[in-house]
Amino acid sequence: MTAILPETGLSKAAVPADPSGRPLVEIRGLDVGYVRHREVRPAVVGLDLTVRSGEVVAVVGESGSGKTTTANAVIGLLPANGRITAGSAVIDGVETAGASEGTLRTLRGSVVGLVPQDPMVGLNPTRRIGAQIAEAVRLRGVRGPQVDAEVLEFLGQAGVPDPAARARQYPHELSGGLRQRVLIAIALAGRPKLIIADEPTSALDVTVERRILDHLTGLVREQGIALLLITHDLAVAADRADRVIVMRDGRIVEQGEPRTILVTPREAYTRALIAAAPGLAHGGRVVPRFDVRGQPAPEPILVLTDVRKTFPARETRRGQRGFNALDGVSIQVPRGRTHALVGESGCGKTTTLRIALGLEAPTSGSIVLDGAELGGLSWGRQRPLRRKAQLVHQNPFAALDPKFTIRQSITEPLVAMRIGDRRGRDARARELLDQVALPAAYLDRLPTELSGGQRQRVAIARALAPSPDLLMLDEPVSALDVSVQGQILRLLTELQAELGLSYLFVSHDLAVVAEISHTVSVMSGGRVVEEGPVAEVFTNPRSPHTRELIDAIPGQRTAALARDAPTPGAASVPATDGS
Repeated sequence: MTAILPETGLSKAAVPADPSGRPLVEIRGLDVGYVRHREVRPAVVGLDLTVRSGEVVAVVGESGSGKTTTANAVIGLLPANGRITAGSAVIDGVETAGASEGTLRTLRGSVVGLVPQDPMVGLNPTRRIGAQIAEAVRLRGVRGPQVDAEVLEFLGQAGVPDPAARARQYPHELSGGLRQRVLIAIALAGRPKLIIADEPTSALDVTVERRILDHLTGLVREQGIALLLITHDLAVAADRADRVIVMRDGRIVEQGEPRTILVTPREAYTRALIAAAPGLAHGGRVVPRFDVRGQPAPEPILVLTDVRKTFPARETRRGQRGFNALDGVSIQVPRGRTHALVGESGCGKTTTLRIALGLEAPTSGSIVLDGAELGGLSWGRQRPLRRKAQLVHQNPFAALDPKFTIRQSITEPLVAMRIGDRRGRDARARELLDQVALPAAYLDRLPTELSGGQRQRVAIARALAPSPDLLMLDEPVSALDVSVQGQILRLLTELQAELGLSYLFVSHDLAVVAEISHTVSVMSGGRVVEEGPVAEVFTNPRSPHTRELIDAIPGQRTAALARDAPTPGAASVPATDGS
């Protein structure tokens, strides 16, 4: 009889057995450290890990737990100051700890495919997408027209729409989600035995995330490929993995089957991760924090009416038309509340945000900010209005100048807008750090000396520097692990209550939107397909697209296992503060 995996509903019958019986990956006693000030500081300590063909192993933990360091160490991609100081790492019978670069190159691509977390770092900005995938295809000895055919095949497998058009584009012409899918296509192009996926879906919306993970786990079940999934999201890990390994401070603190980890976790740290994952903490359901149904809406601070945006086509061949990014989008952001834009990658969320900020001109339509029509205004006449609206970027590290101290980063907009003198700006920087719960001692640090969550707090402080009325937040927590994500969302809620701020919150994560937003617009294909109070839209969705987004929230499969578990009290897991 074919065995069906309860976590995924997929069959293992098609997985070919390894005749040698040995694991594809076998790590024993691995110690890894980084050299700082002539001293090796440990990052991974005494790690033991195996991955077999046809198996999905998920490694979860917060930023700095050693997940990515482990993956980079075993395939020889540690930075220059990284060192394997002890232990063994064998992949497909080859010892990689201490191996030469030539030996490691024979493994990369054909044996091990890597999906890195940051798509802009992983892709060459000067080469077209198709050429980058073709390079991986040619490494397998494929030549001639078959190369182009396989490039389109792998783009399609990775969920990239219109592969022929995307293959001709450059990385900067794609959304973050599409760039992540291209990285997955490159990893698949080598037809490897092992795929190491380092946060492969952190930039993807839930529906695309589900399709990508369905495809990756399908390869595991059908072709016997092994998948080492590195993620901070325990809901994703629990839904997809055969085994879950929980790491903290470079050590494994707990491991086991998803049902065991979810229902009867032994460690307080694991329970904290469960509590911080909305898909698991709420049993796979979206639970809105605010319910404004029936309440009169405050006057809007931002109004977009029938906004359209058509980007001209780059190609000059006859008959080709421009790309319609927005098609009659109308939204309102009530003063003192949070309005969210949600939808799949490429649906027009970020384009709407850029137009609202005045960074992109609409093809047609009206944008009114605090009673002032922005359309037709020159850059100089728009400049005074920029104090009213500020942007918080998705990637806090890329948004901060690495050469600037935190003090310089926060006071930069004050200098640019000629607000205050030097002493006043310094006092304002100290006040802002206090508001975002960071000590004043951080003012003289550089961004590299802070964690991801601390950098995002600095980015929020900088956006608050000119005392705006409206913050526009573009995926502000998607790059953060779930526990830090919760801290930033609480901070934003507290700042809104304290300062009366309005937020336009762009996110692909419906669980995050439910935590912070009062109203929501659901976008698809450049249009708003549904809008209203979050409590109404998420609990009684009218649009099939909204229902698809809700159904794709990770954690629902494993949450069902927890609810059905016979162990008394297993369905509820006590939350901790993570200490």
